[in-house]
Amino acid sequence: MNFHTRKWIKPEDLNPNGTLFGGRLLEWIDEEAALYAIIQLENQKVVTKFMSEINFTASAQPGDIIEIGLEVNKFGRTSIDLKCEVRNKMTRETIITIENIVLVNLGEDGSPKPHGKTKIEYVKDRLKA
Repeated sequence: MNFHTRKWIKPEDLNPNGTLFGGRLLEWIDEEAALYAIIQLENQKVVTKFMSEINFTASAQPGDIIEIGLEVNKFGRTSIDLKCEVRNKMTRETIITIENIVLVNLGEDGSPKPHGKTKIEYVKDRLKA
């Protein structure tokens, strides 16, 4: 799994218990998944369709640095299905896992549009062509 983004847990990210608010973490995951899908599908019009069970296994404390990892489960005709893990950067302890995040590629009219992708592509490889 590739870990693309790091976040520093600050006071405004905390819940009443003084740990990372789950909703804030899900916001960051959704944004990271959308950015990943936009880059892979080469289209800025993508939407999150589905997130499977969200499994919180540990908490994050103020001052912790977390990292968000994503990998592709599969490419659908109009979608991309991702797996996510968030972990503490320093201890490598897993904070959350999500087995499936499905994002859909949209056309100009806002309806699902086939993307034609079947494997992960890296920008550096696209630039060589």
